[in-house]
Amino acid sequence: MKSFMTIEEILRRKYFDKSEMLAGKEGKKRLVKWVHVVESTQITHLLNGNELILTTGLGWKDDETLLIPFIKQLINTHAAGLCIEIGTHISKIPQDVIILANHYNFPIILFHQEVPFVEITHDLHSVIINKQYLLISSIESYSQELNKMLLEVDHYDQILKFLQNYLEVQVLILFNNQEFKACPNIRGDVLRQLIGKIQESENLSDPCVSRQSIQILGEAYAELAIFSKQRELNEFDLIILDRTATALAQHFLRDLYVEEKKNVEEGTWIRSWLDGEHSDEAIRNQLSFSHPRIKLHGAAVCICKLPPATRNNAVVDRTYFKLLFRTVFEQAGFLIFPTEMQHHLIFIMGDKRSPENWKDRMADAFERIINSERISRKRSSGIAFGVGKYVTNLGDLYKSYKTAKEALVLQDKLTQENKSYFYQDLHMYRILSLIKEHSNLEETVKEYLEPVILYDKQFNGELMVTLKTYLRCNGSKQETSRRLFIVRQTLYHRLEKLEKLLGKDFMQSERRLAIEFMVLAHDYLLSTKKEDLLRYEI
Repeated sequence: MKSFMTIEEILRRKYFDKSEMLAGKEGKKRLVKWVHVVESTQITHLLNGNELILTTGLGWKDDETLLIPFIKQLINTHAAGLCIEIGTHISKIPQDVIILANHYNFPIILFHQEVPFVEITHDLHSVIINKQYLLISSIESYSQELNKMLLEVDHYDQILKFLQNYLEVQVLILFNNQEFKACPNIRGDVLRQLIGKIQESENLSDPCVSRQSIQILGEAYAELAIFSKQRELNEFDLIILDRTATALAQHFLRDLYVEEKKNVEEGTWIRSWLDGEHSDEAIRNQLSFSHPRIKLHGAAVCICKLPPATRNNAVVDRTYFKLLFRTVFEQAGFLIFPTEMQHHLIFIMGDKRSPENWKDRMADAFERIINSERISRKRSSGIAFGVGKYVTNLGDLYKSYKTAKEALVLQDKLTQENKSYFYQDLHMYRILSLIKEHSNLEETVKEYLEPVILYDKQFNGELMVTLKTYLRCNGSKQETSRRLFIVRQTLYHRLEKLEKLLGKDFMQSERRLAIEFMVLAHDYLLSTKKEDLLRYEI
């Protein structure tokens, strides 16, 4: 629907049948909103844009040099074109005027005989006013059709096609997550050029491009843009664009509401599953409806704690992280059921493959997530995972959930050598946690290791490091000295000190086992001290 006339249409009207288009022939598609008769050469303050100017040249009949500034005023005020009656006051148009008009595609039309300006304005204004009435009617019709579509469409793509067919323009929608959709569909360099052109239009006034923000709950959700190679966009295009953006906002809001409702309903069911309220049979029956082609051989729960945003650490986007987690673990053979609870992300990971290598597949998936470019840039060291027991009976998932919480709590207490996300790997740390909870672990550690700790504190020694390395190397002096980067004689001297402090039997079976356990307990208490300001000092 054209809300205004173009120069091309006007040239087909009465009184223009014998006119000549002298210059600016490439500007035939220019829009004409109104017609003015002007004989003054100073008219900038009288124009608003898209006016067709009729003149006899009276203003410059005695000085044709005034014509160039006059044409420049019309170009700068975005006038649609200039019609000049030849013979009444002027007989020709200077060549430099023609060159200027051609450069800016500014139409100059000549009447070679006297024409009634009053009749011309009356004729053109009648057409323009009628078009305005039709415009209002068309907008109302379009809006009604659009509202009807909203009740029926399943995908926003149908709305984009409706807009594209109605205006016969290129349509593009750009979402905040950098996704986009073009209608008609275009790809590659053509698409990139169009996106660049639309983005540039924000800074440069391009009459062939228009964009409209799609607002949802007061926030910008996406942007709708239209572009035409053949013509400048008019007010009708902009109104239709605005109505369509509003309709899309309603469509997206409805989808978000449905999705949120679905998530809430699914989240409620997942929480009841985590709490052990369903049997294995009931769970599998439920999954057969939502995932009819998938059979789960077992499952485990993973709880994830993301690092908070700080001055030096950008926050990890939760939506992006959940999408990445789902993508990576589904490739590893797991069906993911996510939920959030108490600021933690919780993932039920149903195993679609053989349970024999579930742990290896999970470990590889965690490695991929931590090493992903975007997560690495967000300081992945602040991300903590805790994976509970693997269960083959889906009704026992509450056990995996409980142990996943324990595994997550223990993550901050693990040394780098003993790091593991999996509850089943935290053998001694699980025992240490229980001992600390139900007895005085600090005093027990003192009983075994106090002499060594006091010696290191008094003499700034490294006996504790030596003891840990010696135990880890199973008593191999050569391997111990190599790992500590010390000569054999220095190691012998330190081992003599350890024998004096711990007893000559500290490497004998039961004694060694107890000391190894106490060394692990000491590391555990040191890590705990950072959290709750451990009450003992050695």
